[in-house]
Amino acid sequence: MALVYAHKLPAEGDVALLQTLLPGCYAHWKGQVLNSDELHEVYEGLKLNNVNKYDYVLTGYTRDKSFLAMVVDIVRELKQQNAQLVYVCDPVMGDKWDGEGSMYVPEDLLPVYKEKVVPVADIITPNQFEAELLSGRKIHSQDEALAVMDVLHSMGPDTVVITSSDLPSPRGSDYLIVLGSQRTRHPDGSVVTERIRMDIRKVDAVFVGTGDLFAAMLLAWTHKHPNNLKVACEKTVSAMHHVLQRTIKCAQAQAGTDRSPARPSWS
Repeated sequence: MALVYAHKLPAEGDVALLQTLLPGCYAHWKGQVLNSDELHEVYEGLKLNNVNKYDYVLTGYTRDKSFLAMVVDIVRELKQQNAQLVYVCDPVMGDKWDGEGSMYVPEDLLPVYKEKVVPVADIITPNQFEAELLSGRKIHSQDEALAVMDVLHSMGPDTVVITSSDLPSPRGSDYLIVLGSQRTRHPDGSVVTERIRMDIRKVDAVFVGTGDLFAAMLLAWTHKHPNNLKVACEKTVSAMHHVLQRTIKCAQAQAGTDRSPARPSWS
């Protein structure tokens, strides 16, 4: 969980990083997962030191439903301090490794996301599988994806980005599709919805944490371009590409070009 005080540029912000998950390593891990009481204690410490006025909140992977409920309480309190605060939620629950996909968090987290977390979020970044879970609808076409994003809008968030999907790209099987939708509310009460689609070339490697990086980069570039989802996503994807390419080069330098990482058991 990250609490961000942003200045004029994304690179100039102050971040309070709450280390809510302490795993060992991949693919099998041991470690500690903070529960609601522990998160509340950490947050109370921030308040006692008058460090509780933020511009952004970013959350990602967790396995504890009481923790999620406490996140909602904290976000609501922070929004009372700053009505312009933006909550970016990466609803990490599962993925489509093969076939229909599967959850790698406890199933009782889903109703908490649907009923409590997503309604207070301003930006959400699910993958296709997570978008289907949250909306209760399947995605087999771009039109169905747009309908799912409309359902997610109706739950609360004005910005929805489906960070990856298995929809076919006209450029071929070497590409994956990113879809986004942003609602902008004007002073006269009208609402304008911007839709975007990006066809991204796949990288022949397995990475861990790309969803976390995407959400963090989208937060930064949305801060810079709050009313231009297309530009924010383009810059996010560009940064992702450069990070992944540098990661591959570093990995090859250490392990050799003939080795590739194994698929993790969770992400």
